[in-house]
Order: sequence, then C-alpha cells, then structure tokens
Amino acid sequence: MERILVIGIGRMERGDDAAGRLVVRALAGRLPPVIELREETGEAAHLLECMAGRTVAHLVDACRSGAEPGTIRRFDVSAAPLPRRDFELSTHGLGLVEAIELARALDQLPRRCLVHAIEGECFDLGAPPSPRVAAAIEELARRLEAELTAGGKADARNRSGS
Repeated sequence: MERILVIGIGRMERGDDAAGRLVVRALAGRLPPVIELREETGEAAHLLECMAGRTVAHLVDACRSGAEPGTIRRFDVSAAPLPRRDFELSTHGLGLVEAIELARALDQLPRRCLVHAIEGECFDLGAPPSPRVAAAIEELARRLEAELTAGGKADARNRSGS
C-alpha cells in the first residue's frame, strides 16, 4: 500500500510564503483519509524526517523564480533535482532543496516525489497572501484533489496558471 503524504510548507506570517500551508488547509476533508496532510515551516531536517518511509510525497511551497505571481509549477524531483535558483530566496534557511537532496543522497527520497510551487509576490511580515496567489492556492488544491482521488493519473507535466 502506498504511503502518501502532502506537506504544505511556509510561514503563515509572511504573506505569499503561506501558500503551501494554505493549499493543505484547502485540501482538508477533500482527500481520502489514508492520505496524510501536514503543515511544516520548511526546516530541512524536519522535512527529511516527514518524508522517511513514504512511497509518494507531494511538497507544496511558494517560490520566487521571476514568473508571474500565481504561476503554478510542478517538478518531479524523484527524476531530477529541484532548480535551486527558484527556491534560493526561501524564508526557510536550509529548507526544501536541501531536504530533497539529502533524502536523495541517503536513498530516502520517496519513490515518487513531486514539488508544487506557487510563484509568490509579497513575502512581507504580516502581509496576507496576494490576490493572484490566493487564486492559485485554490486552483492547486483542485488539481491535487483531482490527481490524488483519481489514483495519480493526472498530467505530470509542469503547468502554469493563475
């Protein structure tokens, strides 16, 4: 039996950085109960611990790649490394990229590991999510719900939208 985990990553008090956690909150009650939903701040060692023993992991985070705010991107990190440049301005310090690569080096990366990233606009302390990111949060929750309730048959290409 597959052990599926969806981790929403971010800091709630930093505007669009909360996107990953807000996607997980939007998924609450919409997925089969065997799929575990977690919220994390993004600390590398803790993410590594969360992924241990999982066969499938979906990690959801905000990014700053220079794309239009609200753009949704998808990376199959079980097949290739996460583009560091898109996540280098993380508010998590040592975080998502390091956790994935450490898991890979230790042969602990889930067999299927996907990162879903929403392009952020405002990461200011105390700011709410920007309107385009708020729309993308619900869109990504809809996509994940469709994929995870259809047995993972959704299209696996990088996608964008806002």
